[in-house]
Amino acid sequence: MLNIKLKYDKLLNEIKAMAPFNPELAIILGSGLGDFASNLNTVKEIRTSELCEYPVSTVQGHDGKICFSEYNGKKVLLFKGRIHFYEGYKLEECILPVHLAKELGCQRILLTNAAGGINPNFSPGNLMINTSFNSIFIMNEITELIGIASKEEKDRSLDFPSKAFNELIEKAAIKENIQIREGVYWYTKGPSYETPSEIKMIKKYGGDCVGMSTVHEAVYASVLGMQVAGISCITNYAAGITNLKLSHKEVTETANMVKNTFERLLKSVISLL
Repeated sequence: MLNIKLKYDKLLNEIKAMAPFNPELAIILGSGLGDFASNLNTVKEIRTSELCEYPVSTVQGHDGKICFSEYNGKKVLLFKGRIHFYEGYKLEECILPVHLAKELGCQRILLTNAAGGINPNFSPGNLMINTSFNSIFIMNEITELIGIASKEEKDRSLDFPSKAFNELIEKAAIKENIQIREGVYWYTKGPSYETPSEIKMIKKYGGDCVGMSTVHEAVYASVLGMQVAGISCITNYAAGITNLKLSHKEVTETANMVKNTFERLLKSVISLL
């Protein structure tokens, strides 16, 4: 059985040596959402390419940086660049940011992502609180992931996602007068977009949006006892919903369009912690 703490002990010590403080909240920034990091006071920025054993980010819109930042008196750990399963990495590599966040002292983690909208009431540019997560495409790997945890961690009652954290996000949205949706985030492996028939299946089983990240991060964070929440930026209609061809360019362009709203929401969430 893999011992993830032992595997990344050297990497963790390397980051701890550079860390200016112990963060209260970790945020993983999804595709096209990395600009948020530039709107906080960055105390320390670390390029992941300069770290031993840290997977290289290969996807546009994922810069590969870890930022120790401050906002309104709160200390935040930002990951500008996600590690995706479809990039060819193993699951224990994909959940590395979660592991690092926990070991650096974070008790809360906010997972953000770009997603394709399936719910007919959703439109590109909407923000959606993840009320639940689902997938049939990674179940064997999820089982492997849970196997990484200790017996004590597996025996915990999982608050998944955290009801209190979701309520805080809703409060922040009301405070900023931001309309926010709620729904189920459905994971697929990628790297290709889903087919129209896959989207029909996902819709039938309750998926409101679809993406290629987040679920395994959320599972592991919950196993570790962290409060976990997710916010999806609906960047496009999923395959078959319209006749438009899907592209990563559309994803990043839509994320850029809503970055001011996204920034206001996340700043308010941080302030309410």
